[in-house]
Amino acid sequence: MPRHFMTIDAARKSLTEIENSAVDELLAGRLDRRNFLRHGSMLGLSLPLLGGILGAAGFGTRKARAEGKPGGTVRAGVATPGGAIDPVTFYDSGSYQLVFQTAEFLCITQPDLTLKPVLAESWSPNADGSVWTFKLRKGVKFHNGEEFKADDVVATFDRLADPNGASNALSVFKGLLSKGGTRKVDDHTVAFHLDAPNGSFPYSVSIDNYNAVILPASYKGDYEKTFEGTGPFRMETYTPKVGATFVRNPDYWGEKALPDRLEFKFYGDVQPRILALQAGEVDILDAVPLDVSQVVLNSPDIMVLRVPSTAHRQLHMRCDMAPFTDKRVRQALALSIDRSKLVDGLCRGMAATGNDSPFAPAFPATDKSVPQRTQDIAKAKQLMEAAGLADGFDITLTTLRYSDIPGYAQLFQNFAKEIGARISLNIEDQDKYYGKAVFGQSDWLDRPLGITDYAHRSVPNVFLKSPLVSDGPWNAAHFKSPAYDGMVTSYLKALDIGAQRAAASDIQKLLLDETPIIFSYFPDLLVPVRKNVSGLPPIAAGLLLDRVSLG
Repeated sequence: MPRHFMTIDAARKSLTEIENSAVDELLAGRLDRRNFLRHGSMLGLSLPLLGGILGAAGFGTRKARAEGKPGGTVRAGVATPGGAIDPVTFYDSGSYQLVFQTAEFLCITQPDLTLKPVLAESWSPNADGSVWTFKLRKGVKFHNGEEFKADDVVATFDRLADPNGASNALSVFKGLLSKGGTRKVDDHTVAFHLDAPNGSFPYSVSIDNYNAVILPASYKGDYEKTFEGTGPFRMETYTPKVGATFVRNPDYWGEKALPDRLEFKFYGDVQPRILALQAGEVDILDAVPLDVSQVVLNSPDIMVLRVPSTAHRQLHMRCDMAPFTDKRVRQALALSIDRSKLVDGLCRGMAATGNDSPFAPAFPATDKSVPQRTQDIAKAKQLMEAAGLADGFDITLTTLRYSDIPGYAQLFQNFAKEIGARISLNIEDQDKYYGKAVFGQSDWLDRPLGITDYAHRSVPNVFLKSPLVSDGPWNAAHFKSPAYDGMVTSYLKALDIGAQRAAASDIQKLLLDETPIIFSYFPDLLVPVRKNVSGLPPIAAGLLLDRVSLG
């Protein structure tokens, strides 16, 4: 399609230097349609404006999906919530699938990882990305009739950033946003004053950070009594360990939900969930692990939505314990792995190949020119010999019993055997593996060799910080590198995609050399539904059921 530069130039006049840099990257071919939308929406540009620039640049437009029919009850099978449902503290899928129906975020990620405004209408950074200002939607009410205002946003993020509280979001906000940093400008404007500049901050207050649902300023920690929020559904019933029902919110500020009613059924294990779907007792499941997906993939009445994700398994090696104090040993183990067997065999082709950094192919800043690490047994043996381990070594790999991880551990054990590494496997229940999730009280953080599950994020910030910076709370590799820490700081504060990509390239190359963690693959998320279900957005964050209909 031809390019209409007059239209593009007219649009450019209203853009900042940082925003125009995204247009430059698009026209130069360094950003594709998807990543241009994603980066532009993060900077606060409206999707209609971005779509207009794409059309003028010759990328065309996409047809809107047909709307489903209203009415009926949609039934979902999810994991039993792990305890009392509190958006400030919860961390389990069963809890947040419920809350996503009744409470809302400032913005949400869409299937292409662009950001869609919800309770915020727009946002923009200052010149260095240290202050982000959000304009809030007017005319929104909580289910109890109270008006949604800036005070609710300030109170929500002060709770989540409180170091003396039990917030599960502290892993996101540590070093990024402190209590008191969220400030009211007026009733419908808030400014986030950050601890350090951050070029992708809106994702930290989106559905990507599932604790960041906006709660009333008066919230006291009793969420499951009312499920108070601004969302498209209101609570009807909630029975711990059994299930919950929700009904359409007739006073919702946006498009009214299509289903009349939602019915959630809780299951203690994934197998009963799958049996319930096959029997027609539920219509939708939350994401199922790779190791059981084959059962539903072969069912004639079920379809599986494949959602590309940045979820992954980190195989960490403690850099402060022999034999992993020598990076040549870490490199050798990484070179022993046949990643194609993991992607095509273990994951049945439903995964992307990893290159030993958190930069998944889905991230726009990922430098795809960095050479892909592949299996090289001869080189791995040379490195082992150079490290004084020509006869190999014995060690135990400790990991958790979850999804494909035991299978990955067994394959890694076999790969490592080829270069003389004799690995014993210790596969534990999740509670034992994670322990108290602090150093000295967690097999995850204390053992010399392990594999840990990491859930999807729309930006790599948490992956870059928590498990890899020198003082990271999840640094199971005990990796300490001032050079790496500085590169991460440069990446996080970069506002334009060119600077992000340059910093990402440096990080990728350093981690390939140091190899504190092996990132072998990024598996897709698999969401099974009955074939009469339509309208479920294929997003990695969780289930949003307001546009779902049953045919």
